[in-house]
Amino acid sequence: MLILIVAATKFEVAPLVNQLGNKVDVLITGAGMVPTAFGMARQLSNHTYDLVLNLGIAGSFDRNFNLGDVLEVTEDTFAELGAQDDEAFIPIDTLGFGESVFLPTTSLEQVYPNFFLKKAKAITVNTVHGHEPSIQKVQQRLHPQLESMEGAAFFYACRQMNVPGMQIRAVSNYVEKRNREAWNIGLAIKNLNTFAIDLVNQIINS
Repeated sequence: MLILIVAATKFEVAPLVNQLGNKVDVLITGAGMVPTAFGMARQLSNHTYDLVLNLGIAGSFDRNFNLGDVLEVTEDTFAELGAQDDEAFIPIDTLGFGESVFLPTTSLEQVYPNFFLKKAKAITVNTVHGHEPSIQKVQQRLHPQLESMEGAAFFYACRQMNVPGMQIRAVSNYVEKRNREAWNIGLAIKNLNTFAIDLVNQIINS
């Protein structure tokens, strides 16, 4: 099975690359939805894969998730794609100019049913939230559990290129006023890569 690992930054998948770099292809897109969509379009135009796996860390709106939890994203929304109407927000879907909500093109259950992760609903943003009024607004509007800067773009690219893709995220911080002392990026990356290495090994060897 040919597998492509997609990540925004090298350090998010460094342990996996060190162990499995010769067994999978790895695409480091850079942070953000535009680099992700472009990088994937270029890669998938020249290569064919049986599975594309987006790995990364994420902020959590949901305090029921613990720092370090590894989650499967089952829906991702471009949270800022639309128009402001005074205090209201009109999503691009309502405007009639496109879509904002995207789903994975495969799932962990389909790929390897022996593995199970908690599932989460996510948003994709250009500006990560760190201001309480804006946090409250997006929670009231979309009820997200996670946020990243790439996820919905990944789902969009997988759908457009007709490849099976899924997104796995580990919680590095809670979405709140920026407080780096409360983050645990190290734990998130450790748990994310431990899971991903095990999953890829099982898929390759099955």
